Formats: sequence, structure tokens, C-alpha cells
Amino acid sequence: MKLYIGNKNYSSWSLRAWLMAAKSGVKFDEVLLQLDTDSFYQQLQSISPTLKVPTLVDGGITVWDSLSICEYINDCYLSGAAWPQEPKQKAKARSLACEMHSGFHALRNALPMNIRARRYVELSPAIQQDIARIDSIWSQQMTEFTPSKNQGTWLFGEWSIADMMFAPVVMRFFTYEIEVSQASRAYMEFIVSQPEMQAWITAAKAETEIVEADEAGVDR
Repeated sequence: MKLYIGNKNYSSWSLRAWLMAAKSGVKFDEVLLQLDTDSFYQQLQSISPTLKVPTLVDGGITVWDSLSICEYINDCYLSGAAWPQEPKQKAKARSLACEMHSGFHALRNALPMNIRARRYVELSPAIQQDIARIDSIWSQQMTEFTPSKNQGTWLFGEWSIADMMFAPVVMRFFTYEIEVSQASRAYMEFIVSQPEMQAWITAAKAETEIVEADEAGVDR
């Protein structure tokens, strides 16, 4: 199995698929491509129909979307364990994952993932609305699955695809020093404490490439 990803400092969609593969324990080869370069598109030419990352190649199967990659690994290697097993919770987890996958455009456009940086960006009403919704999701889940708002855990008690989808937002909130509730902050701290996330963050900070389009805001 090969997983094609972009720069770890910037590629939020790559983080989702990579974290899923890493958490699942499945053996895979990571192929890191430099974003915003001619070689990036050249190397993907015969691999991905969209010329985008992440793209997973498993034998004769190619999957080229973050959420689809998570679902593929879950179906083929985890027997569905990466979703909550209780139907109501499973439905909610899927809804949250899809909400993240298709929504929060104001936040994603204005606050690109940039793990190395600490930046200030003026928050428009649309961005603030996105932040408030995410804060509400995280704090509600922490209230349900932890005994104290000072503690963090996975969104549904055990790790799920929903956490994979929100992981890059955690990194964005650290980069731009977004203020959230105490419960949401506990979730953020919990996510970055995971060994897989620590490995990704370390690698991201070691990168030296700069993608100007993702260098939003001013240094703090």
C-alpha cells in the first residue's frame, strides 16, 4: 500500500488520510510530494485522476479523497471499527465527519494549515461562525465522553474517522491562537499529545519548503 501526501506542514487533507493509516496499524509506504511544484503534478499524472493528494494505492485499487481513504481502510482492514458501533453515535460521527469534509469554507480558506507558524489573522464574521460551530461540536463531545471539562478524549470516547477529519483544524487553531472553550482546548491538547500526531508535527517543523499561498496572516 502506498499513500501519496503533500508537505506535512501545509497539507491538511494529507494529514487526515495519513493519520487514519497510522492509527489503523496498516502497513503503508509514505510518498511525500512537494506541493506547488511541477514535479508534484508529474508524479501524480499516472496515479491520481484529480492530480491531488492524498491518494492511496492498494494493489489495483486507487482511492483519491481523504474521507474515502478513511472509509476504505476502515472497511478493508478494520472491519468497520473506526466508527462508533452504536447506531445513533455512528450516525452522528458520520454526520460530523461529512460536515467537516464539505463545510467550514471561510475558516479553511482564511486559516490554512501551517504547523510551523504562529500567526494573526483578522477573523471575519463568517470565520467566527465556523469557529463557534467547531467549538460547540468539540465541547459537546467532551461533555458527553469525559468526566471533566479539563480532560480531553476522542470525540466519541474511542478514536474514529471523525477525529481524523478534525485533526487539521486542531493544528489551525494552535497556529492562529484561536480562543475556544476549556473543554475544546482539552480536546486539542489531547489530539496533539497522540504519538502519531507528534510524529507528523515533528516532521512538519523540520520541513523548509514554503508554499506562499498557505502563508496567511502576520507573525505573532
